[in-house]
Amino acid sequence: MSNNPGDNRSGRDEQPRMSGGIPGRGGGPMRRTVEKAKNPRQALARLVPYLYPFRLPLSGVLLCVVAYSLLGLVGPYLMGLAIDRFINNKDVPGLFNLALWMLLTYFLANVFTAIANWVMARISQRALKDLRRDLFDHLQGLSIRFFDTHTAGELMSRLTNDVDAINQAVSQNVTSLVASALSLVGIVVAMFLLNHWLALATLLIVPIMVYFTNFVATYTRKSFRELQKQLGGMNSVIEEAISGQKVVKAFRRNQSVIETFRERNQAVYEAAVSANIYAMMLMPLSNVLGNFFVIVLASLGGYLALEGLVSVGTIATFVNYGKSFINPLQQIANMFNAIQAALAGAERVFDIIDTAPEVQDEPEALPLEETQGHVRFEGVKFGYEPNIPIIKNMSLEARAGQTIALVGPTGAGKTTIINLLTRFYEIQEGQISIDGKELHAIKKEDLRRKLGLVLQDTFLFADTVMENIRYGRLDATDDEVIRAAEMADADHFIRQLPDGYQTLLAERASNLSQGQRQLLAIARAILADPAILILDEATSSVDTRTEARIQKSLLRLMQGRTSFVIAHRLSTIRDADNVVVINKGEIVEQGSHQELLDRRGFYHHLYLSQFKGQAI
Repeated sequence: MSNNPGDNRSGRDEQPRMSGGIPGRGGGPMRRTVEKAKNPRQALARLVPYLYPFRLPLSGVLLCVVAYSLLGLVGPYLMGLAIDRFINNKDVPGLFNLALWMLLTYFLANVFTAIANWVMARISQRALKDLRRDLFDHLQGLSIRFFDTHTAGELMSRLTNDVDAINQAVSQNVTSLVASALSLVGIVVAMFLLNHWLALATLLIVPIMVYFTNFVATYTRKSFRELQKQLGGMNSVIEEAISGQKVVKAFRRNQSVIETFRERNQAVYEAAVSANIYAMMLMPLSNVLGNFFVIVLASLGGYLALEGLVSVGTIATFVNYGKSFINPLQQIANMFNAIQAALAGAERVFDIIDTAPEVQDEPEALPLEETQGHVRFEGVKFGYEPNIPIIKNMSLEARAGQTIALVGPTGAGKTTIINLLTRFYEIQEGQISIDGKELHAIKKEDLRRKLGLVLQDTFLFADTVMENIRYGRLDATDDEVIRAAEMADADHFIRQLPDGYQTLLAERASNLSQGQRQLLAIARAILADPAILILDEATSSVDTRTEARIQKSLLRLMQGRTSFVIAHRLSTIRDADNVVVINKGEIVEQGSHQELLDRRGFYHHLYLSQFKGQAI
């Protein structure tokens, strides 16, 4: 099928659109808003299958994490041992040997850390590659109605921001969380093995540290949430000002836009100052609490040493364990938020994956082989919203090879008829058939392969001119592409481009005129060689002279094919076999152009107001 992705809604003035902002715009530079998953266990269970194929490497990662966590506990113990056994006894050879063991311990700990991080990074990227693939593949199979109710920015956020949140949690935070938990447990056990009084003192201080850290972190999250909100508002102003520059300049609203931006910018400044003040408080507070922790241990340890209850080496070991105890607590607090954000992102991703396409092939659907192009609408009813009918009990027939012109005022339902024929939407009542086969009984892929669609708003990819035309039939040769361009009267202007057919188009082909983009879309449809041709105001964007040049090519293309033409040009309507006049979702008249004029009914009135005086 030669339809252009993104075009299938063009001209659909009768269809309601759902509005909504784009989530994820203008995220804060330092932190993300932490959104908790509604069902974290279920989200986690859905992620596990993506990691299950890598269970053996994951087992290796776990072993490495256990190894470097235990080695991290050995270092402080060896330091205390060095003080008690070798420094106090001035045993230099023994101290040298123990130093080598300490060096080996820390070296191995770093080696195991590097291995665990390297393997986990590879595992996470491969798993998330599969997740992105599944999400994108599923998006391609969803119905047009889904894209009507979800903004492009929202869907891009699912594919990028949400998957990135999962990546951060899986590749970094999971191993760090396990390592931190093991370190905490190991430190507590080691402390109690060394001296239970000092260990109890440690456990009494921990709640104080956790309370103050959580207190500051709570206000920090609120401040950054407000900052992200204000950044989103500012970015919206910037985006609208840039994309709407022609309107801004035409209505002389430059100063108004500047003032709006200054207000948003000031709000961002105030929110950023507040957020960063709280964020900057966290580290000094942690250091103060850590130093207080060390002071308590040193004071109590010094008293116990004077009483002969502990050795100096044990006190040194406890001080090192005390310093090591703070980092895992902070890491766990930070990682908890990151993991919550990842699980929330996973829920949003799986929400899309769990969305079933509205338009699906029935199990008994058959391929569509040779197509004559006999199309029938029988008692068709449809509305984009359940209680707002757009098409009302419509019956229409197009015999093979006929050209059907669909005319009517804006919002009458013309483009909706096309959307139903292409099965972008499911009808609610009645049936549509091609050559006697109901659309439901035909595989979607085969149906759309037989349809050629050229829309008013042409979508072209950021690729070469050659490949954009070849999109109509991917196995076409270069010569076939060129012949299609010649038939569409596009060859002349293409050869004048800097690199001819190999010219790379900018995003949305902004380096071509609207008329040139339309000619490429027509060439794409010609290359597809469809059995049924649909032209949705296909020549509305070209001038009268260009239209006259390509009209013969379009007539040759339409020859022998069933064609549905939505047109606002009299030249197209006059050549139609049947002119179907639609108003408010119903067929009010049909017949030839002259027959309808002679009736002096709705079409005659439409002709006088819209078509009379046009060049033929």
